[in-house]
Amino acid sequence: MSLQQHPLTQPPTSLPREVLVLRALGLGDFLCGIPAYRGLRRHFAGHRLVLAAPPELTPLALLSGAFDEVLPTRGLAPLDWQRPPPDVAVNLHGKGPRSHRLLLELSPRRRIGFRGPGWIGPSWDDNQHEVQRWCGLMDAAGIAANPAHLRLPSPTVPSVAPDAIIIHPGAGQASRCWPAERYAEVAHRLGLEGQVVITGGPSEVRLAERVARRAGLPSSSVLAGQLDLLDLAALVASARLLICGDTGVAHLATAYGTPSVLLFGPVSPAQWGPPPGERRHIVIWHGPHRGSPWAARPDPALLAITAAEVRTAATSLLRVRSRPVATLDLGRLDGLPQPRGSSHGSISLLPGGLTAEGLRR
Repeated sequence: MSLQQHPLTQPPTSLPREVLVLRALGLGDFLCGIPAYRGLRRHFAGHRLVLAAPPELTPLALLSGAFDEVLPTRGLAPLDWQRPPPDVAVNLHGKGPRSHRLLLELSPRRRIGFRGPGWIGPSWDDNQHEVQRWCGLMDAAGIAANPAHLRLPSPTVPSVAPDAIIIHPGAGQASRCWPAERYAEVAHRLGLEGQVVITGGPSEVRLAERVARRAGLPSSSVLAGQLDLLDLAALVASARLLICGDTGVAHLATAYGTPSVLLFGPVSPAQWGPPPGERRHIVIWHGPHRGSPWAARPDPALLAITAAEVRTAATSLLRVRSRPVATLDLGRLDGLPQPRGSSHGSISLLPGGLTAEGLRR
């Protein structure tokens, strides 16, 4: 399988120095790595940066401005690297050892990753926020990476439903799926506030149709299975509000400054929620951790969230229309100060009501 190149990138006339970054995971994982990618882009300004990731992430990888090429890769499959050894191999996939071995097989001149056999680096901390984790790895390698650099430029494609309220009922694991009936109850009430659309992947079409049907929404409101990644990004960038669980589309809301209501369980938002400094999101979390992320049914912490809580949170955000323009000036962002402290910057909606207390890592 050949490398996919940015359309504006001309093939090099001589072999360049290359940085190969492994992060062959999903949408949310990719988006949490953006500050680290941009740190690498600035530090290795004279290199070509190649991301080993699933091919469907190619449009966003190139849109981020951090990468020149994408090497289609899924999970821990062998890397189809048909070139001389990369100058630098960066493991942003995990802590090893399998991901470490994949990169070691390419005989890179330099390795950046967490400590493991053949790798010198910091120790892995299970309790870190995902954005902070990879920025910390960059810092340990002498590479500046600002956790606040999460924004993406708007896609060039138009939104299929500008100013819509998005309901995204699916999530990668059953443990993270809030009941469809409760999403439908929320969608029905929010239909009075404006256009509501239901999104999801190809495998979630029936779920989206069930939510729409129970909510009394027209079949045209179901966009599940119809959007590619750029279409989805454009939809989120233009939306009034997103409501979803702990899944990849939630990180698109962070990337575009789109207000969101995020339903967490079983994994804490202190690890995967909006990072410090993001204040346009309401996180609903009835932790602490109660069950396995790989369970076959919704987690008890998620089931503790009521439709009334979600409606209250959604209404409060719909009444606040002050949103930043979803554009990106990488040069200006470089001048932002590093965030300080460990407070989680999102607003949290807890059983006691809406607070600005935040969460602690």
